[in-house]
Amino acid sequence: MEITIIGLPQSGKTTIFNAATRGSAQVAAYANRINLGAAKVPDERLDVLNGIFNPKRKVNAEVTYADLPAAPEGLGKTQSIGGEYLNTLQRADAILMVARNFDDPSVPHIADSIDAFRDIDTLLFELTISDLDILERRLQRVAEGFKGAKTAERDALNREQALLKNVRDNLEAGVHVRDQTLNHDELRLLSGFQLLTAKPLVVVVNVGEDRIDDIASIEQRLADEVRTERIRTAALCGKLEMELGQMDTEDEFEFRESLGIVGESGLSRVINLCYEALDLISFLTVGEDEVRAWPITRGTSAVKAAGQIHSDLERGFIRGEVVTFPNMVSCRTLAEARKNGMLRQEGKNYIVQDGDIMHVLFNV
Repeated sequence: MEITIIGLPQSGKTTIFNAATRGSAQVAAYANRINLGAAKVPDERLDVLNGIFNPKRKVNAEVTYADLPAAPEGLGKTQSIGGEYLNTLQRADAILMVARNFDDPSVPHIADSIDAFRDIDTLLFELTISDLDILERRLQRVAEGFKGAKTAERDALNREQALLKNVRDNLEAGVHVRDQTLNHDELRLLSGFQLLTAKPLVVVVNVGEDRIDDIASIEQRLADEVRTERIRTAALCGKLEMELGQMDTEDEFEFRESLGIVGESGLSRVINLCYEALDLISFLTVGEDEVRAWPITRGTSAVKAAGQIHSDLERGFIRGEVVTFPNMVSCRTLAEARKNGMLRQEGKNYIVQDGDIMHVLFNV
Protein backbone atom coordinates (compact mmCIF):
# COMPACT_ATOMS: atom_id res chain seq x y z
CA MET A 1 0.00 0.00 0.00
CA GLU A 2 1.28 3.44 -0.87
CA ILE A 3 0.63 6.58 1.13
CA THR A 4 1.31 9.83 -0.70
CA ILE A 5 2.28 12.86 1.40
CA ILE A 6 1.14 16.34 0.42
CA GLY A 7 1.27 19.76 2.03
CA LEU A 8 1.65 23.43 1.30
CA PRO A 9 5.22 24.64 0.71
CA GLN A 10 7.25 24.88 3.95
CA SER A 11 4.80 22.66 5.86
CA GLY A 12 7.49 20.17 6.91
CA LYS A 13 6.04 17.25 4.99
CA THR A 14 9.49 15.86 4.16
CA THR A 15 10.30 16.04 7.86
CA ILE A 16 7.18 13.96 8.53
CA PHE A 17 8.28 11.58 5.77
CA ASN A 18 11.66 11.15 7.47
CA ALA A 19 9.98 10.63 10.85
CA ALA A 20 7.68 7.96 9.43
CA THR A 21 10.36 6.08 7.49
CA ARG A 22 13.43 6.77 9.64
CA GLY A 23 14.73 8.32 6.46
CA SER A 24 17.12 11.14 5.73
CA ALA A 25 15.62 12.78 2.67
CA GLN A 26 16.81 16.32 2.03
CA VAL A 27 14.58 18.82 3.81
CA ALA A 28 14.63 21.82 1.49
CA ALA A 29 12.14 24.18 -0.05
CA TYR A 30 13.65 23.66 -3.49
CA ALA A 31 13.56 19.86 -3.48
CA ASN A 32 11.95 18.82 -6.75
CA ARG A 33 11.86 15.04 -6.75
CA ILE A 34 9.62 12.45 -5.13
CA ASN A 35 11.08 10.82 -2.03
CA LEU A 36 10.17 7.15 -1.62
CA GLY A 37 10.53 5.14 1.55
CA ALA A 38 9.07 2.16 3.35
CA ALA A 39 8.21 1.65 7.00
CA LYS A 40 7.55 -1.60 8.82
CA VAL A 41 4.17 -1.75 10.52
CA PRO A 42 4.88 -2.30 14.25
CA ASP A 43 3.27 -5.51 15.52
CA GLU A 44 4.17 -6.87 18.94
CA ARG A 45 2.46 -10.15 18.06
CA LEU A 46 5.21 -10.87 15.54
CA ASP A 47 7.84 -10.35 18.23
CA VAL A 48 6.09 -12.90 20.47
CA LEU A 49 5.74 -15.43 17.65
CA ASN A 50 9.36 -14.88 16.67
CA GLY A 51 10.35 -15.92 20.18
CA ILE A 52 8.19 -19.05 19.99
CA PHE A 53 9.15 -20.32 16.52
CA ASN A 54 12.67 -18.89 16.23
CA PRO A 55 12.35 -18.65 12.43
CA LYS A 56 15.00 -17.63 9.93
CA ARG A 57 13.30 -14.27 9.50
CA LYS A 58 10.52 -12.07 10.79
CA VAL A 59 8.59 -10.08 8.17
CA ASN A 60 6.44 -7.15 9.22
CA ALA A 61 3.79 -5.69 6.96
CA GLU A 62 5.06 -2.55 5.24
CA VAL A 63 3.72 0.84 4.26
CA THR A 64 5.32 2.71 1.36
CA TYR A 65 5.43 6.51 1.49
CA ALA A 66 5.80 8.88 -1.45
CA ASP A 67 6.71 12.43 -0.46
CA LEU A 68 5.67 14.72 -3.28
CA PRO A 69 7.55 17.96 -3.99
CA ALA A 70 5.51 21.13 -4.24
CA ALA A 71 3.33 21.07 -7.35
CA PRO A 72 4.83 23.14 -10.20
CA GLU A 73 1.83 25.49 -10.14
CA GLY A 74 1.81 25.56 -6.35
CA LEU A 75 -0.84 24.26 -4.03
CA GLY A 76 -3.13 26.64 -2.21
CA LYS A 77 -3.82 28.95 -5.16
CA THR A 78 -7.03 27.23 -6.40
CA GLN A 79 -5.38 26.48 -9.74
CA SER A 80 -6.44 22.86 -9.40
CA ILE A 81 -4.11 19.87 -9.45
CA GLY A 82 -2.97 18.43 -12.75
CA GLY A 83 -0.28 16.66 -14.71
CA GLU A 84 2.04 14.12 -13.15
CA TYR A 85 1.33 15.54 -9.69
CA LEU A 86 -2.32 14.53 -10.06
CA ASN A 87 -1.39 11.17 -11.58
CA THR A 88 0.83 10.36 -8.60
CA LEU A 89 -1.91 11.28 -6.15
CA GLN A 90 -4.42 9.18 -8.05
CA ARG A 91 -2.18 6.11 -7.77
CA ALA A 92 -2.02 6.43 -3.99
CA ASP A 93 -3.99 4.11 -1.73
CA ALA A 94 -4.35 6.95 0.79
CA ILE A 95 -3.24 10.54 1.24
CA LEU A 96 -1.30 11.94 4.18
CA MET A 97 -1.83 15.68 4.48
CA VAL A 98 0.62 17.77 6.50
CA ALA A 99 -0.35 21.17 7.91
CA ARG A 100 2.16 23.54 9.49
CA ASN A 101 1.93 24.71 13.09
CA PHE A 102 5.46 25.96 13.77
CA ASP A 103 7.18 29.34 13.55
CA ASP A 104 10.43 29.71 11.65
CA PRO A 105 11.33 33.20 10.34
CA SER A 106 13.89 31.66 7.99
CA VAL A 107 11.12 29.63 6.32
CA PRO A 108 8.18 31.99 5.76
CA HIS A 109 4.70 30.61 5.23
CA ILE A 110 3.18 31.33 1.81
CA ALA A 111 0.26 33.07 3.58
CA ASP A 112 2.62 35.04 5.87
CA SER A 113 0.92 33.62 8.97
CA ILE A 114 0.62 30.29 10.77
CA ASP A 115 -2.83 28.67 10.91
CA ALA A 116 -2.88 24.90 10.52
CA PHE A 117 -6.66 24.64 10.30
CA ARG A 118 -6.83 27.26 7.57
CA ASP A 119 -4.21 25.28 5.65
CA ILE A 120 -6.16 22.04 6.09
CA ASP A 121 -9.25 23.73 4.65
CA THR A 122 -7.15 25.06 1.75
CA LEU A 123 -5.76 21.63 0.91
CA LEU A 124 -9.15 19.94 1.20
CA PHE A 125 -10.55 22.60 -1.14
CA GLU A 126 -7.77 21.90 -3.66
CA LEU A 127 -8.61 18.18 -3.66
CA THR A 128 -12.28 19.02 -4.12
CA ILE A 129 -11.57 21.35 -7.07
CA SER A 130 -9.51 18.61 -8.70
CA ASP A 131 -12.37 16.13 -8.37
CA LEU A 132 -14.90 18.63 -9.71
CA ASP A 133 -12.70 19.19 -12.77
CA ILE A 134 -12.53 15.44 -13.42
CA LEU A 135 -16.30 15.05 -13.01
CA GLU A 136 -17.09 17.97 -15.29
CA ARG A 137 -14.84 16.62 -18.03
CA ARG A 138 -16.46 13.21 -17.76
CA LEU A 139 -19.96 14.71 -17.80
CA GLN A 140 -19.09 16.50 -21.04
CA ARG A 141 -17.95 13.23 -22.60
CA VAL A 142 -21.11 11.48 -21.40
CA ALA A 143 -23.27 14.24 -22.96
CA GLU A 144 -21.41 13.79 -26.25
CA GLY A 145 -21.85 10.03 -26.01
CA PHE A 146 -25.63 10.33 -26.33
CA LYS A 147 -25.25 11.24 -30.00
CA GLY A 148 -25.96 8.11 -31.99
CA ALA A 149 -26.12 5.90 -28.88
CA LYS A 150 -28.39 2.84 -28.91
CA THR A 151 -31.11 2.31 -26.30
CA ALA A 152 -29.01 0.11 -23.99
CA GLU A 153 -26.09 2.51 -24.29
CA ARG A 154 -28.36 5.47 -23.53
CA ASP A 155 -29.64 3.73 -20.38
CA ALA A 156 -26.06 3.21 -19.16
CA LEU A 157 -25.15 6.80 -19.99
CA ASN A 158 -28.24 8.08 -18.17
CA ARG A 159 -27.30 6.13 -15.04
CA GLU A 160 -23.72 7.37 -15.15
CA GLN A 161 -24.80 10.95 -15.78
CA ALA A 162 -27.21 10.88 -12.83
CA LEU A 163 -24.53 9.47 -10.55
CA LEU A 164 -21.85 11.95 -11.61
CA LYS A 165 -24.22 14.89 -11.20
CA ASN A 166 -25.23 13.71 -7.73
CA VAL A 167 -21.60 13.28 -6.66
CA ARG A 168 -20.72 16.66 -8.15
CA ASP A 169 -23.60 18.42 -6.37
CA ASN A 170 -22.61 16.87 -3.05
CA LEU A 171 -19.00 17.90 -3.58
CA GLU A 172 -20.09 21.47 -4.30
CA ALA A 173 -22.04 21.34 -1.03
CA GLY A 174 -18.86 20.37 0.82
CA VAL A 175 -19.43 16.61 1.16
CA HIS A 176 -16.34 14.70 0.07
CA VAL A 177 -16.83 11.53 -1.94
CA ARG A 178 -15.59 9.37 0.95
CA ASP A 179 -18.46 10.71 3.08
CA GLN A 180 -21.21 10.34 0.46
CA THR A 181 -23.71 7.49 0.64
CA LEU A 182 -22.95 5.31 -2.38
CA ASN A 183 -23.73 1.68 -3.10
CA HIS A 184 -21.28 -0.96 -4.29
CA ASP A 185 -22.00 -0.50 -8.00
CA GLU A 186 -21.69 3.29 -7.75
CA LEU A 187 -18.38 3.01 -5.91
CA ARG A 188 -17.10 0.58 -8.52
CA LEU A 189 -17.97 2.99 -11.34
CA LEU A 190 -16.35 5.92 -9.55
CA SER A 191 -13.21 3.95 -8.73
CA GLY A 192 -12.08 4.30 -12.33
CA PHE A 193 -11.78 8.07 -11.90
CA GLN A 194 -9.51 7.81 -8.82
CA LEU A 195 -11.16 10.83 -7.21
CA LEU A 196 -8.94 12.33 -4.53
CA THR A 197 -11.68 13.05 -1.98
CA ALA A 198 -12.71 9.38 -2.19
CA LYS A 199 -9.35 8.24 -0.83
CA PRO A 200 -8.72 7.54 2.86
CA LEU A 201 -7.01 10.54 4.44
CA VAL A 202 -4.63 11.08 7.34
CA VAL A 203 -4.19 14.69 8.49
CA VAL A 204 -1.07 15.48 10.54
CA VAL A 205 -0.49 18.86 12.16
CA ASN A 206 3.27 19.45 12.31
CA VAL A 207 3.92 21.18 15.64
CA GLY A 208 7.01 23.18 16.58
CA GLU A 209 9.21 22.08 19.48
CA ASP A 210 8.01 25.09 21.47
CA ARG A 211 4.38 23.97 21.06
CA ILE A 212 4.60 20.34 22.18
CA ASP A 213 2.44 21.19 25.20
CA ASP A 214 -0.32 22.23 22.78
CA ILE A 215 -0.53 18.83 21.09
CA ALA A 216 -3.42 17.54 23.22
CA SER A 217 -5.60 20.59 22.55
CA ILE A 218 -4.75 20.53 18.83
CA GLU A 219 -5.69 16.86 18.61
CA GLN A 220 -8.98 17.55 20.35
CA ARG A 221 -9.80 20.26 17.82
CA LEU A 222 -8.81 17.91 14.99
CA ALA A 223 -11.16 15.28 16.42
CA ASP A 224 -13.98 17.82 16.63
CA GLU A 225 -13.53 19.53 13.25
CA VAL A 226 -11.64 17.22 10.87
CA ARG A 227 -11.75 13.57 11.90
CA THR A 228 -14.40 11.33 10.31
CA GLU A 229 -14.82 7.59 9.83
CA ARG A 230 -12.31 7.65 6.95
CA ILE A 231 -10.16 10.60 8.02
CA ARG A 232 -7.63 10.02 10.78
CA THR A 233 -5.86 12.89 12.52
CA ALA A 234 -2.83 13.53 14.71
CA ALA A 235 -0.52 16.28 15.90
CA LEU A 236 3.18 15.66 16.41
CA CYS A 237 6.50 17.45 16.33
CA GLY A 238 7.98 16.35 13.02
CA LYS A 239 11.45 17.79 13.64
CA LEU A 240 11.80 16.03 16.99
CA GLU A 241 10.39 12.75 15.69
CA MET A 242 12.76 12.87 12.72
CA GLU A 243 15.74 13.35 15.04
CA LEU A 244 14.57 10.55 17.33
CA GLY A 245 14.09 8.28 14.34
CA GLN A 246 17.79 8.48 13.55
CA MET A 247 18.72 7.03 16.96
CA ASP A 248 18.95 3.37 17.83
CA THR A 249 15.99 1.97 19.78
CA GLU A 250 17.56 2.10 23.23
CA ASP A 251 18.85 5.66 22.90
CA GLU A 252 15.52 6.78 21.47
CA PHE A 253 13.63 5.30 24.41
CA GLU A 254 15.94 6.97 26.94
CA PHE A 255 15.71 10.33 25.19
CA ARG A 256 11.93 10.10 25.04
CA GLU A 257 11.86 9.38 28.75
CA SER A 258 14.04 12.42 29.46
CA LEU A 259 11.63 14.59 27.45
CA GLY A 260 8.56 13.08 29.06
CA ILE A 261 7.15 11.82 25.74
CA VAL A 262 7.18 8.09 26.37
CA GLY A 263 4.77 5.98 24.39
CA GLU A 264 4.13 5.45 20.73
CA SER A 265 6.70 7.03 18.42
CA GLY A 266 5.78 9.35 15.60
CA LEU A 267 6.76 6.60 13.18
CA SER A 268 4.37 4.09 14.78
CA ARG A 269 1.63 6.66 15.24
CA VAL A 270 1.55 7.68 11.59
CA ILE A 271 1.75 4.09 10.33
CA ASN A 272 -1.09 2.93 12.57
CA LEU A 273 -3.25 5.87 11.52
CA CYS A 274 -2.67 4.97 7.87
CA TYR A 275 -3.63 1.37 8.65
CA GLU A 276 -6.84 2.58 10.31
CA ALA A 277 -7.71 4.97 7.49
CA LEU A 278 -7.31 2.17 4.94
CA ASP A 279 -9.37 -0.15 7.19
CA LEU A 280 -6.58 -2.72 7.16
CA ILE A 281 -5.92 -5.60 9.51
CA SER A 282 -3.14 -8.20 9.59
CA PHE A 283 -3.34 -11.96 9.57
CA LEU A 284 -0.25 -13.95 10.43
CA THR A 285 1.61 -17.00 9.19
CA VAL A 286 4.15 -18.97 11.20
CA GLY A 287 6.80 -21.61 10.58
CA GLU A 288 10.46 -22.46 10.75
CA ASP A 289 11.32 -20.27 7.77
CA GLU A 290 9.45 -17.13 8.81
CA VAL A 291 6.76 -15.51 10.86
CA ARG A 292 4.97 -12.87 8.83
CA ALA A 293 2.17 -10.33 8.92
CA TRP A 294 -0.03 -9.95 5.83
CA PRO A 295 -2.11 -6.78 5.43
CA ILE A 296 -5.66 -7.23 4.16
CA THR A 297 -8.78 -5.09 4.07
CA ARG A 298 -11.16 -5.76 6.94
CA GLY A 299 -13.85 -8.19 5.77
CA THR A 300 -11.57 -10.20 3.46
CA SER A 301 -12.47 -13.87 2.97
CA ALA A 302 -10.05 -16.69 3.67
CA VAL A 303 -9.62 -17.53 -0.02
CA LYS A 304 -8.80 -13.90 -0.91
CA ALA A 305 -6.42 -13.65 2.06
CA ALA A 306 -4.67 -16.80 0.82
CA GLY A 307 -4.16 -15.03 -2.49
CA GLN A 308 -2.13 -12.37 -0.69
CA ILE A 309 0.41 -15.07 0.13
CA HIS A 310 0.46 -16.56 -3.38
CA SER A 311 -1.97 -16.74 -6.27
CA ASP A 312 -1.67 -20.56 -6.29
CA LEU A 313 -3.06 -20.68 -2.75
CA GLU A 314 -6.16 -18.77 -3.85
CA ARG A 315 -6.59 -20.79 -7.04
CA GLY A 316 -6.28 -24.17 -5.32
CA PHE A 317 -7.71 -23.24 -1.92
CA ILE A 318 -9.13 -26.20 0.01
CA ARG A 319 -9.46 -24.81 3.53
CA GLY A 320 -7.68 -22.71 6.09
CA GLU A 321 -6.49 -23.93 9.47
CA VAL A 322 -6.98 -20.97 11.80
CA VAL A 323 -5.95 -20.33 15.40
CA THR A 324 -6.23 -17.04 17.27
CA PHE A 325 -3.06 -15.33 18.44
CA PRO A 326 -3.81 -15.79 22.20
CA ASN A 327 -4.48 -19.52 21.66
CA MET A 328 -1.27 -19.86 19.64
CA VAL A 329 0.69 -18.26 22.46
CA SER A 330 -0.81 -20.64 25.01
CA CYS A 331 -0.34 -23.76 22.83
CA ARG A 332 3.08 -22.82 21.36
CA THR A 333 2.70 -25.15 18.33
CA LEU A 334 0.07 -25.78 15.66
CA ALA A 335 0.07 -29.46 16.63
CA GLU A 336 -0.73 -28.62 20.25
CA ALA A 337 -3.44 -26.17 19.13
CA ARG A 338 -4.98 -28.95 17.01
CA LYS A 339 -4.78 -31.39 19.93
CA ASN A 340 -6.59 -28.92 22.20
CA GLY A 341 -9.31 -28.16 19.67
CA MET A 342 -8.11 -24.60 19.13
CA LEU A 343 -7.15 -25.02 15.46
CA ARG A 344 -10.32 -24.46 13.47
CA GLN A 345 -11.04 -25.65 9.94
CA GLU A 346 -12.44 -22.73 7.93
CA GLY A 347 -13.79 -22.63 4.38
CA LYS A 348 -13.15 -20.10 1.62
CA ASN A 349 -15.93 -17.75 2.78
CA TYR A 350 -14.61 -17.40 6.33
CA ILE A 351 -13.93 -13.74 7.15
CA VAL A 352 -10.37 -13.46 8.42
CA GLN A 353 -10.00 -11.59 11.70
CA ASP A 354 -7.16 -9.36 12.87
CA GLY A 355 -4.44 -11.49 14.43
CA ASP A 356 -5.66 -14.79 13.00
CA ILE A 357 -2.83 -17.22 12.36
CA MET A 358 -3.73 -19.15 9.20
CA HIS A 359 -2.22 -22.17 7.51
CA VAL A 360 -3.61 -22.70 4.00
CA LEU A 361 -4.24 -26.15 2.54
CA PHE A 362 -4.42 -26.09 -1.25
CA ASN A 363 -4.09 -28.21 -4.37
CA VAL A 364 -3.19 -27.03 -7.88
